[in-house]
Amino acid sequence: MATLQELRNSRLNKLEKLKELGINPYPAKSFKDINNSEILQNFEKLEGKDAVISGRIVSLRRHGKLVFMDLKDSTGKIQLFIKEDRIKKANHKSSELDFEDLELLDTGDFAEGFGKVIKTQTGEISVGVETLRILGKSIRPMPDSWDGLKDKEVRLRRRYLDTSMNGEVYDRFVRRAKFWETHREFFKENGFLEMNIPVLEQTPGGADAKPFVTHMDAIDQDLYLRISQELYLKRLIGGGYPKVFEIGPRFRNEGLSDEHLPEHMAMEFYWAYANWEEGMEFVKKLFERIFDNVYEGRRTFKIRGFDVDFSKGWKVIDFAEVMKEKFDIDVFKTSVSEIEKVCEERGMRNVSDKNLHRSVDNLWKELRKTVAGPTFLINHPKYLSPLAKANAESPHITERFQPIIAGSELGNGWSEINDPQDQLERFKEQQGLRELGDDEAQWLDIDYVEMLEYGMPPTFGYGHSERIFWFLEDVSAREGVPFPQLKHELDETTKEIYGL
Repeated sequence: MATLQELRNSRLNKLEKLKELGINPYPAKSFKDINNSEILQNFEKLEGKDAVISGRIVSLRRHGKLVFMDLKDSTGKIQLFIKEDRIKKANHKSSELDFEDLELLDTGDFAEGFGKVIKTQTGEISVGVETLRILGKSIRPMPDSWDGLKDKEVRLRRRYLDTSMNGEVYDRFVRRAKFWETHREFFKENGFLEMNIPVLEQTPGGADAKPFVTHMDAIDQDLYLRISQELYLKRLIGGGYPKVFEIGPRFRNEGLSDEHLPEHMAMEFYWAYANWEEGMEFVKKLFERIFDNVYEGRRTFKIRGFDVDFSKGWKVIDFAEVMKEKFDIDVFKTSVSEIEKVCEERGMRNVSDKNLHRSVDNLWKELRKTVAGPTFLINHPKYLSPLAKANAESPHITERFQPIIAGSELGNGWSEINDPQDQLERFKEQQGLRELGDDEAQWLDIDYVEMLEYGMPPTFGYGHSERIFWFLEDVSAREGVPFPQLKHELDETTKEIYGL
């Protein structure tokens, strides 16, 4: 079997021969006037009519004076039927090929065929070629002729090959685009404005996460890539915009896993004069729209080993009640030592941490792994919710909910704190935890507190990331994005080819 270098050299020789003939192998324009699927779906109307189709050559078969070539575009595959006596004399300056030039083509090349829509003797819908143009010469063979795509790491590093060869992966990212498009349509229908806010922040906030640090030379100051969109969107609420949202990247300098990527897309929206209960109903409707638009009305999904059925509605569970039921602890009166004892008695790994807040949260995460959902978790302890408004009747809990699906928290929503003194005290408490070594605790953001002092109306806020999409697709985080971040490296073949 030929090596990659040998196959590449063969194609480079063909490229040079094309150039010697005066053929531009990389013209700037295509005259494509119809998608492949349109011909396949409307053959009766189009039979005998002229068509210009373009795409990648995925199959090339020569039989004497006949050549059969399959062209694939984003909508499907169609055959070019080429007979030596029917192809017109080529104008090489226009990147056209004569019949004898076809030997310079390979699978993977991009080509364009002009001719009439026909059916061959075998009944296959085709285009009978009168003029054939090359649109792009492929120097490397596609993975069907070498073993590169069998390696998952290669698939992720060369995702453009994965999507070209794997229809399932290609369709996944079409759905990903529809996933975010559906969000935008839904918010705009409900009167929300999409507002672009900074990615570089002086004080990161809005989540418990470790930020990336960068430096801006113009002001000679370190800045942070945002871990959340929250605090700037709420500044806009304070600025008089009643309904705002943003969809964009956020960055959390934490580990890679099947559920987490340090860089990922996320959405947050903020709704003035609404509370957490109205927000919960709104989020339910958002999920319904996603199911309808992205998954053609489907309501049942297999996710991470769970069978999740959204058609049965959302269950609601209380944080303190479920922790009492499962572990027999009172989350408002417990201690780190009691949590350690619970773990020991149940044969669990020790989830206790340097502070009670983190220990309780870690213990909840152990319980969460058993929840199939769809479920909303409500009534979080105040000490776990530094940005959520306390319940007026029970100040030790907050007006907050989280959607729990397949054992994971996939969003966060709450009635926002608009009392500047309350917010300042919460920030100070979080800052104290940071000083004790909790690098995921919230930062003290005085500028945001100042905004609250000017006044912000009652507001509901909610956010979720593309983890929702990864879960609905039942794929890992790296499989759920087109280009996952990987450690940079060059293989030996690449180094040899380019003399590196």
